[in-house]
Amino acid sequence: MPEHTTMTTTCAISGGGPAGIMLGLLLARAGVEVTVLEKHGDFLRDFRGDTVHPSTLQLLDELGLVRELESIPHQNVSTVRMGTHHQTLVDGDLGRFPSHWKYRHVAMIPQWDFLNLLTEHAQRYPAFRLLMNAETLGPIEQDGAVRGLRYRDPTGEHELRAVLTVAADGRRSDLRRAAGMEPVELGAPMDVLWLRVSRHAGEPGGLVGFIGTGEMAAMIDRGDYWQIAFLIPKGSYRQLREQGLPRLRQRLAGLLPFITDRVEEIDDWDKVAFLEVGVNRLRRWDRPGLVAIGDAAHTMSPIGGVGINLAVQDAVATANLMADRLLEAQADPRRFDRTLNPKLVQRIQRRRQLPTIGTQLVQRFAQRQIIDRVLDGNGEPRLPWPLSTDRGRRLMSQAMMRVMMYGLRPEHVHTPGSGAR
Repeated sequence: MPEHTTMTTTCAISGGGPAGIMLGLLLARAGVEVTVLEKHGDFLRDFRGDTVHPSTLQLLDELGLVRELESIPHQNVSTVRMGTHHQTLVDGDLGRFPSHWKYRHVAMIPQWDFLNLLTEHAQRYPAFRLLMNAETLGPIEQDGAVRGLRYRDPTGEHELRAVLTVAADGRRSDLRRAAGMEPVELGAPMDVLWLRVSRHAGEPGGLVGFIGTGEMAAMIDRGDYWQIAFLIPKGSYRQLREQGLPRLRQRLAGLLPFITDRVEEIDDWDKVAFLEVGVNRLRRWDRPGLVAIGDAAHTMSPIGGVGINLAVQDAVATANLMADRLLEAQADPRRFDRTLNPKLVQRIQRRRQLPTIGTQLVQRFAQRQIIDRVLDGNGEPRLPWPLSTDRGRRLMSQAMMRVMMYGLRPEHVHTPGSGAR
């Protein structure tokens, strides 16, 4: 007979991604009892967006984890260039930023390695608990407030009562949906196919984008292979599948002629990962006893690879704002029958709304001015004056890099560190 148990924690976090694990680490480090639930049995999944930006590297530095991260095999990328055969549209270089900025590169690290690093560090703190194979079913509600969550694991269905419950379970958040929180869709003109082909020594590095007639691709240097994001018009994936792999390989070779000798490596649809792109955000990130962060609060476009970094920033802000309050609640014997002051929780959205909206505005500008114009087949993209000048393009590129790589409101770790195991 399936087991049914009730457990307690001070903070219950649904989702073991970058936002959930980072928040769990920071709260446990401050002495807050925290339980993170991850519905999968491990982190070994193909996330594709494995970009650790300078803003996140700075946070890892503050936690003393950069040296461990640097020991993980990875590539560093500092340049972003994109254009047509006739003009360069984006020419960004992190090396152009002031030399006193400590991190001027993006670390391309498999996300499972990044999550394992954070988890191993979090597990040094007695207050941290991670439940794998634990699928969130919905919130526990009492007296108009969320008091924790219900979840399922291989042994049955269980309850986890908590002072604060956090939805950090991604763009298709089960907890957000079950709590009746619906995001506002902002629209995107494209979907993305993720592929990989081998990379030859001596080929250009960094992130390079190519624009053709009605199609577009970005290539990321991953050492011995290229990670390719092939952009297709929104809703066209089924038609592309019907055309078959030979037609896809032909299109790739036409747009990226220097990999013509390698497109045959894409010999099975299992080697083509489809990402349905969405851009949205919640009007309100909270309900009494519940808050959403990361992709559960705002789904970002893949432009700039900023999603996991904004999620990490949300987690740091949440920990900074809530750790002391949660510690106070943790000492109250009646904490599971009381509701944390909603005004305190709402400070998280107020803190993080500006960088969320600002980053999405930059992404939507790129979608309108470049991607939409390319994919609708009506000719090459044209930037408005004065961005169409060489100087204008450089300034635009650096401004976009500043927003995407460092953030509009960079967070820093202010929570205290308690004794680890």
